[in-house]
Amino acid sequence: MRSDLMKKGLNRAPHRSLLKALGLTDDEIKRPIIGVASSVNEIIPGHMHLQAIADAVKAGIRMSGGTPMQFSTIGICDGIAMDHKGMKFSLPSRELIADSVELVANATPFDGIVFVSNCDKITPGMLIAMGRLNIPAVFISGGPMLAGSYRGEQIDLVTVFEAVGRFKKGKLTENELKYIENIGCPGAGSCSGLFTANSMNAISEALGLAPKGNGTVPAVYSKRLRIAKTAGELVMKLVEKEVKPSDIVDENSFYNAVAVDLALGGSTNTVLHLKAIADAFGVDFSIDLFDSLGKNIPHICNLSPVGKHHIQDLNDAGGVYAVLKRLAERDLIQKGAKTIYQKDIGELIENSFVGNNEIIRPLNNPYHQNGGLAILYGNLAENGAVTKLSGVPEGMLHFKGKAVVFDDGELASERILAGDVKEGDVVVIRYEGPRGGPGMREMLSPTAALVGMGLIERVALITDGRFSGGSKGAVIGHISPEAAEGGTIAIVENGDTIEIDFKNRKLNLLLGKDEIRERFSRINKFDLKEENSILRRYSHFVSSADKGAVYKRI
Repeated sequence: MRSDLMKKGLNRAPHRSLLKALGLTDDEIKRPIIGVASSVNEIIPGHMHLQAIADAVKAGIRMSGGTPMQFSTIGICDGIAMDHKGMKFSLPSRELIADSVELVANATPFDGIVFVSNCDKITPGMLIAMGRLNIPAVFISGGPMLAGSYRGEQIDLVTVFEAVGRFKKGKLTENELKYIENIGCPGAGSCSGLFTANSMNAISEALGLAPKGNGTVPAVYSKRLRIAKTAGELVMKLVEKEVKPSDIVDENSFYNAVAVDLALGGSTNTVLHLKAIADAFGVDFSIDLFDSLGKNIPHICNLSPVGKHHIQDLNDAGGVYAVLKRLAERDLIQKGAKTIYQKDIGELIENSFVGNNEIIRPLNNPYHQNGGLAILYGNLAENGAVTKLSGVPEGMLHFKGKAVVFDDGELASERILAGDVKEGDVVVIRYEGPRGGPGMREMLSPTAALVGMGLIERVALITDGRFSGGSKGAVIGHISPEAAEGGTIAIVENGDTIEIDFKNRKLNLLLGKDEIRERFSRINKFDLKEENSILRRYSHFVSSADKGAVYKRI
């Protein structure tokens, strides 16, 4: 056993003495020792209940003859960090989370590990650590929040963001805004729409690394605790057979992850995170897979923020396995992909069924013929840009508009709410990329402001930053190269014409080559003015968005 490095033989008497100081008996020390990496905290609604999940995992480990040892890592709530400097620290936390788990799990040689997580950067950080460590492992999330209810309709966090714009527009009273604020997020769990957290938790099932139900069973259901116990039992079976994550995850796994993501219409952040996770697993993965598969895989689930349904509805309709079963009807998944159950995904979905044909539509009656995400190229995005195609209004699939340029996302929000952006404009937010931000902030507030101001179907928005999974509209993020790396977005000026062709996946600044060349000759080399040492270090080491914003290899 791997844990023998710290417990076996006479020379390890001091080590065993320290383990006994924890209260462990000789029998417990002899058993396989399983790390339980938890991001429980009192900051994030999706994490406030994770100790109960971790306790259930530990119960499953003990029932199966193992000895669990829990340790912690950090977590940041993107919603709380949104629209101020705090958002600069969110994406960098992904790398720190992965590093911290890797440090502990190497210094303490566990025989296996269960990752207990939820929410935006924490889940991908944990999955990155899983790939790097490559010891028998299972991932389990804390599950989604239930939706709130307002005037007979389900609402969520994005409703609250958008309500701010509606209040500014005079469409809501202050009392109505306060009422929505009070009920938009009713309790524990990752925010209830198909935002980044729930997108990643669903994808982890498709990757074969999480138990069935991981992505959809609500946080407050007792079934969530049963799933957590199952995670503890599963990791013990993997330890017994010495099955490592690299024995499970390959190109087929990522194929299925992208297929499910396209069918669901998940967050654009999944492109960034899947690239980073693939890098950690040593799997060759191109973001172009989203586009090539998206031409054949339809968008069959219309969840918030694009549609009216929420994760609890997807769960009631059969969850992620039902989506996989639906896609398998047309051989749109790799049925031979392996899983933590030590069975192929094709075998696991045999007994699944779709319980609601409106929430998970038949393949011949999709919400959109193409998948929910797409990659755009052009002189504004030579290395690619990402859009949630399912959220683009039908009348904006081909759009030309005049640029309104901002070098700061917060300022863009202020000016949109102040009425400085008009119908037909293209809002350009730059120097918000991984290096230039630094930290590649999310632009939920600017898009929510456009919704609240009634402009979301008349104004486009492009950025080298990111979008929250809660964003919708004709919005394009992850523009690479970013402005700080000398991308064309750096030379855009107010009044320039930008053409967006979503159908043909094109994003172009309509300027002649001579004018573009002349403008590049006038721009200064990017000079990072950030004083924070963490962000300066991140800016120095981080790669571009099309590479997953991982650290450059040394």
